Amino acid sequence: MSTRPFIPYARQSINAADIAEVGRALSGDVITRGACVEAFEKAMALYCGAQYAVAFNSGTSALLAAGYAAKISASDCLITTPNTFVATVAMGMQRQAAPILVDIDRDTGNLDLQQVEHTLAERRSSRGKTIIAPVHFAGIPVDMQRLDRMVRSPDAVVIEDAAHALGSRYLDGQMVGCCAWSQMTIFSFHPAKTITTGEGGLVTTNDPDLYHRLRLFRNNGIERDPSRLRADVSAQYNGYYETQDLTCNYNFTDFQAALGLSQLQRIDQFIVKRRELMSHYRRLLHEVPNIRLFTADHDAKTAFHLCVMQIDFAYYNISRAQVIAQLREEGVGVQVHYIPLYRHPCFQRACGDISEYFPNMEGYYAQALSFPLYYDLSMEDVEYVVQKLKDILAKSLQKKHSSASRPARGRRRRL
Repeated sequence: MSTRPFIPYARQSINAADIAEVGRALSGDVITRGACVEAFEKAMALYCGAQYAVAFNSGTSALLAAGYAAKISASDCLITTPNTFVATVAMGMQRQAAPILVDIDRDTGNLDLQQVEHTLAERRSSRGKTIIAPVHFAGIPVDMQRLDRMVRSPDAVVIEDAAHALGSRYLDGQMVGCCAWSQMTIFSFHPAKTITTGEGGLVTTNDPDLYHRLRLFRNNGIERDPSRLRADVSAQYNGYYETQDLTCNYNFTDFQAALGLSQLQRIDQFIVKRRELMSHYRRLLHEVPNIRLFTADHDAKTAFHLCVMQIDFAYYNISRAQVIAQLREEGVGVQVHYIPLYRHPCFQRACGDISEYFPNMEGYYAQALSFPLYYDLSMEDVEYVVQKLKDILAKSLQKKHSSASRPARGRRRRL
């Protein structure tokens, strides 16, 4: 059992400036839906290179808002990856759209775009809109220009799930979230993410109509704009409003926004440090057999959210559960990203066992383990984590070889 402080797989970085800014916001007259929220939205839109940004109380509600803004309906389908958090597909399924899952590329954890192209070709004669939700897994950006060339239907809607990818850049250098090849992009500010607001999410867009619908969704479907009210002008008065749709309250507070603005000041530091940590993991694992990291091709453009290793547990004669338990005993926290969506009971009730259609996702899931990656993690911490992993695997491998070399015991025959 380690005596070192426990190393979680993810952790927020909060400094004195963050705390001071939150305190300042709490001292204000307005602590929700105020000027600080507007300032954070403008700062995020500017950072991403988008026209508009709308903040929500979580990444999940940001996804639901995008589904509402896109007017997803029961006649539509949602194409996405099984390697994601359930909220990605809930965006469509809660509006009765049919989910279509596509297998992944094991080099990135992202959608296999060749399979997406085949799926889109099969959808060309179908009724209803096609919603495509590429997930920039672990921060590695999907090739959005290539995806854009595949989309032929004018009714198709692309909603990027960039919950992992704030600060990442596309191949042409533009920021993820600029919406150059999509209608909307969503972000998450959960404590595990690059910057945090405690909980929180945000949607960027360049479409003024989508921007309006996102804002409508956030606040109970309430409309206050006089030009959009349906009542006769004579019935209106100061403070008059109309509930034009039943949504819910997904508002973002000013003290969350204050924390977000403060964290945004350090985002470049966060990104650089995470890249340095990933490079260190790569160096330390370079010659370790049967451990695979995602391709390094996108490292210079990736704001890393996760450090995912694909470990051949069978080769090392050990289960993932055993590795997780033994690492925890040594003071190291790990996590699995993700259990394939189709393995969850809520999907199996509807479609049964469809795992055979996802050989890459199944192969990936059998080996995936996410290791510590966050700003306050030190290089020495990474070395400790990797050494403990190597020790656990080496010990198990030694047992395997020892067992294999031991002569088999046979029964003695009595004469």
